[in-house]
Amino acid sequence: MSLEQYLPVLLFILVGLLVGVAPQLIGAFLGPHKPDAAKNSPYECGFEAFEDARMKFDVRYYLVAILFILFDLEIAFLFPWAVALKDIGMTGFIAMMIFLAILVVGFVYEWKKGALDWE
Repeated sequence: MSLEQYLPVLLFILVGLLVGVAPQLIGAFLGPHKPDAAKNSPYECGFEAFEDARMKFDVRYYLVAILFILFDLEIAFLFPWAVALKDIGMTGFIAMMIFLAILVVGFVYEWKKGALDWE
């Protein structure tokens, strides 16, 4: 093996480092350095910290996160299923319909419990 075979890998590494490091260096040297109280203040969830970090959040934050994961997974499984539908046949179609039915039941449950009502 000659070193010429490693040239594309070396170029890939160099370009990756350049793309990753150059903007940081440019920003560090040429960017404005005018910190103020608002820029240096800690924040979480878009509001000032006013209590202990172990305080309890409203359950609706967790319900929205669960709903997002639920429907994100649904879409993530639908695309490969749709692409391979001809290959998997009727068994794959029925399996996906069962999967979608379970997700719809979960969605209806959340809807009936009022998890989608934001006050």
